[in-house]
Amino acid sequence: MSKQHMTLEVSNGVGVITLCRPDEGNPVVHGMVEELIENAIICDEAPAIKAVVLTGTGRMFCVGGGLKDFAEQGDNISSHLKLVTQLFHGAISKFNRMAPPVIAAINGTAAGGGLSLALCTDLAVSVESAKFTMAYTNAGLPLDGSASFYLARVVGMRRAKEMSLLNTVLTAQQALDWGLVNKVVPDEELMDATMEMAHKLAQGSTKAYGEAKRLILAGATEGLEAAMELESRSISELAGGEDGREGVAAFLEKRKPLFKH
Repeated sequence: MSKQHMTLEVSNGVGVITLCRPDEGNPVVHGMVEELIENAIICDEAPAIKAVVLTGTGRMFCVGGGLKDFAEQGDNISSHLKLVTQLFHGAISKFNRMAPPVIAAINGTAAGGGLSLALCTDLAVSVESAKFTMAYTNAGLPLDGSASFYLARVVGMRRAKEMSLLNTVLTAQQALDWGLVNKVVPDEELMDATMEMAHKLAQGSTKAYGEAKRLILAGATEGLEAAMELESRSISELAGGEDGREGVAAFLEKRKPLFKH
């Protein structure tokens, strides 16, 4: 498959996925989601990738669904969107289920499906100039791209409804205050700040990260006792493994751990 919508580069344990259709705002369209799920699977499977960075080019991180593309489908729009969302949701699921942490390096405006894509990552760093908006209902559409799962969990029910119904446009600082991102940096410092975070993660235990991600996700959906049972099984398994034993030993010996997984 020819790569037209994004690139994937791997260096020093970090896989960097870069959306590269800046003239169109890096839109969520059929070709884009095909490449997104393919790259998500590569990041999930490649032993050399310990952390993932997802970013864009140009003034936009991602504008969301390509409404021009939607309109061109005519009467075929329903079946077309079922395919697009199947692929988009599949990629988002892979990012959430893979062991390597996924960091969004938000280089500009994140709207609609672009905001959903930012929401689904584990950590997010934003430039000061970025804007954040759901935008879906402005086009007569409901939420998509996991926003119905993540948005209220991140910002709370009232703010989620405000963003979804009024399509409030947030600045990067407001996004930080509302919990949509972890860090805001000057525009020119985005990739340096993000890669510093990614390289730090790449030196840790990918297996432990994967279990932590799984437990946090389960804690958001399971009942208390079910979540604690998963915690018990997970920590018991990892503590007896190589990374767990090394992590405990390094902590007690006041040294940096050397994880194998």
